[in-house]
Amino acid sequence: MSAAARSVPAPPANAVVLDAHWARKLARLRARQLPEHTLQICDDLAVKKRLEQAKLEAARCRMADAENQRTTSPETEQASAELSVAQAEFNDASLSLTFKALPRPVLDGLIKRFPPTETQAEDGDTWNPETFPAALVAAAHIERDDAGQAVEGLTEEEAQDLLDSWPVAESNALFAAAWQAQQIARTTTVELGKD
Repeated sequence: MSAAARSVPAPPANAVVLDAHWARKLARLRARQLPEHTLQICDDLAVKKRLEQAKLEAARCRMADAENQRTTSPETEQASAELSVAQAEFNDASLSLTFKALPRPVLDGLIKRFPPTETQAEDGDTWNPETFPAALVAAAHIERDDAGQAVEGLTEEEAQDLLDSWPVAESNALFAAAWQAQQIARTTTVELGKD
């Protein structure tokens, strides 16, 4: 048998192109960043009120422009500028806690680490509501330094202290922010061929 007969044939050109296409797509899928959700906490009621009023005024002006079928009016430009100032003031007066989605096996492991008691399970709980929230808040919290690099965030003990010492609504908001990061879906599904 000649050397030419023993050589492996080259794959079809379209298969090479498709394989390269899939390799690029897979690389992009693997490189995706996990979603994040930020909780902003502002204790300055006057700053919060100014921001809410500025949002309402800007929305009112945009609606008036739309109703009158006109381009952006000077009043709308002024309201937008005031909203930008109020938002910057709010951001300066606020503390932010950012939570990142955990990879599915990590979240599943965390839930398994804090199983509900029999009574809690009978009430429909999937995890122990007394211990799981602090663990999730700590596991999902990310903190960044001024250069944007991740640094150590909340411990479970610190998270539990915040959950225990804050009023119920704020404690719930803290847990909800950590849980929301786990629920963010950045995908779109398109259904074709429905009869």
